[in-house]
Amino acid sequence: MIGQACVRQFQKKGYSSVHSPTRRELDLLHADSVRDYFEHHNIEIVILAAGKVGGILENKNNPFDFLNINLPIQLNVCRAAHHSNCKRVVLLGSSCMYPKHCEQPMKVDDLFTGKMEQTSISYAISKMAGLQLGFSYNQQFNSDKFLGVIPNSAYGPGDNFNPTSGHVLSALIHRFHQAKIDGLNEVVLWGSGSPRREFLYSDDIANAMIFLLEQDISTQELPINIGSGVDHSINELAETIKNEIGFEGNISWDRSKPDGSPRKLLDSGFIQTLGWQPKISLREGIKLTYQWYKNKRS
Repeated sequence: MIGQACVRQFQKKGYSSVHSPTRRELDLLHADSVRDYFEHHNIEIVILAAGKVGGILENKNNPFDFLNINLPIQLNVCRAAHHSNCKRVVLLGSSCMYPKHCEQPMKVDDLFTGKMEQTSISYAISKMAGLQLGFSYNQQFNSDKFLGVIPNSAYGPGDNFNPTSGHVLSALIHRFHQAKIDGLNEVVLWGSGSPRREFLYSDDIANAMIFLLEQDISTQELPINIGSGVDHSINELAETIKNEIGFEGNISWDRSKPDGSPRKLLDSGFIQTLGWQPKISLREGIKLTYQWYKNKRS
């Protein structure tokens, strides 16, 4: 999803040579394939958007997969980039890297200061390891090649809408759409609906990373938060999606299921001070995402 958004935004800004190999074209789990790809392409900038992601249920059921897939992908790309003429590599972290009970909004200095949310700990550790890998290269080789960013909850065209493996926003779009088609009177959602999340449209995330690259921002030791500065409860999100889709039934909450972290709002003051702001509101982003979802299904 974020990779597709990056391609759209790079092309929109006039970058003429944008590579976006598919999994069939480049297996990032295969170190030799990654090294060969770098050797045969004149790559100046890398945004590593590939990896295994998922919602609470996927994290709960398949924790090993998040480490087994994300760790080698990050290692292979970082190693190949280090040994090539590549100038910059952007590594993506996740807001779930922060402690579960973290002061809000979350500052990058808060990383490593407390226990992470158990339902996403394997994914969080894999992303922390990837960022630390890049910063370790910077430190050991006196470089600023690797730039770490932490975007908050991403959504948009190309997202995973599977209700069991997708993140909350895309999964809700699928569930309310299907409930409307099936003529259901009720949709049952996990948890209490009270946790708050900060959502960011994928093209806004892509633009933020391009903004940092074009500003030639570098940091050797800490990532940069990317967020809107506004969060919403899951209940508010569900009502917004319900209204956009036109589902007329009721919403009920299964409180026996986990909520996850109570709140995850990023302190994005650094990038906002530089002059970047998101352009797509949550309501507009949901509308655009739902339109893409419907077109994809038709």
